[in-house]
Amino acid sequence: MTALLAQGTSYDVEAVRADFPVLTRVIGGRPLVYLDNASSSHKPRQVLDAERAFVEQHYSNVHRGVHTLSQEATDAYEAARTTVASFLGAADPHEVVFTKNATEAYNLVAYSFGNARAGSRFALGPGDEVCVTEMEHHSNLVPWQMLCERTGATLRWIPLTDEGRLDLSELETLVNERTKVLAFVHVSNILGTANPVETLVARAREVGAFVLVDGAQSAPHQVVDVQALGADFFVATGHKMLAPSGIGVLWGRRELLDAMPPFLGGGSMIEVVQMGGSTYAPAPERFEAGTPVISQAVALAAACDYLREVGLDRITAHEQVLTARLLEGLRDLDGVSVIGPDSLHSRGSAVSFAVEGVHPHDVGQSLDELGIAVRVGHHCAAPVCRRYGVPATTRASSYLYNTEGEIDALLEGIRTVQRFWS
Repeated sequence: MTALLAQGTSYDVEAVRADFPVLTRVIGGRPLVYLDNASSSHKPRQVLDAERAFVEQHYSNVHRGVHTLSQEATDAYEAARTTVASFLGAADPHEVVFTKNATEAYNLVAYSFGNARAGSRFALGPGDEVCVTEMEHHSNLVPWQMLCERTGATLRWIPLTDEGRLDLSELETLVNERTKVLAFVHVSNILGTANPVETLVARAREVGAFVLVDGAQSAPHQVVDVQALGADFFVATGHKMLAPSGIGVLWGRRELLDAMPPFLGGGSMIEVVQMGGSTYAPAPERFEAGTPVISQAVALAAACDYLREVGLDRITAHEQVLTARLLEGLRDLDGVSVIGPDSLHSRGSAVSFAVEGVHPHDVGQSLDELGIAVRVGHHCAAPVCRRYGVPATTRASSYLYNTEGEIDALLEGIRTVQRFWS
């Protein structure tokens, strides 16, 4: 499929859909409409086959083994690292650390900084500050809260406007000479907002702060070049980009990773171990203690290959068509309000909305009876819901295999929900 698609001039969504077995499911007597991609995406046969083939024919533990299977597994694992590095635009495969998910990657950086010795450039203490934004996913908020609690540093955050964007009017005050870390989401999982990376990174550079960008909602949907972004760290997660769960990615500048203290101790992350102390391997090994996520890494590499073959630019353009159709349709529905930007300007494909008089959980359950899968709740971004005075939202998020017809089915489903609950 994908080779043929790559040669064509138009986006053949039906050819893409043919690669995803789950899309043939029928839920409640209706074809499945899966619009919960911001939470987790489905997997094409190419990814499933790559992982299955590795496990069936080549699986063994990696590194140090001298037998054939171990060498084959090690080669596959390190080849996966190279593929992911290329996918992200990294200068060096050794800048890619495999983690079990994005949450572990944020914690890795936060705990590593917390483990730094006093006087180290990574160390934080009273008087230092960490700045995040009010739209962060809990996984890029709670680790920094915990770091500040452990070290005595102060957490600050960039607030939101009524339109669902960052209020940068006080940026120079919030990101200042005391700021050690600026951590922010590239594309919001709840609002869909795409943040101004260049502006934020430039301010961090002015004050010498480290920058971490949460790319969990950007890497699956658009071309990412971590070198061009200018950040120090970038995080992605496999299960949102066609790969299995259990695999995440931390990209970091090589000289920083080699200088940071380790997060977890144990096998595989050491150079010399004596009873009186140990020395640690260079990055990325120093951050991959124990048996790593071997088959998942192989599958993630296959997912990267698949996305590049379809074309990230094509995927972005396809999603913009779907998002525009959804936003326009929601505007035409009385009693429905979008939580977040209501235009395509600087936004991704996740769209949160509220249906007047109907709790989001009731909206989600009613849509499920129509075969439509959306996400309801605070989406691990509870401060955002508090900011906009809603207990939760309903979120529809499209991806490369969704169709305009599925967007229309969602809109008609919302009308059905309104009639039922009126």
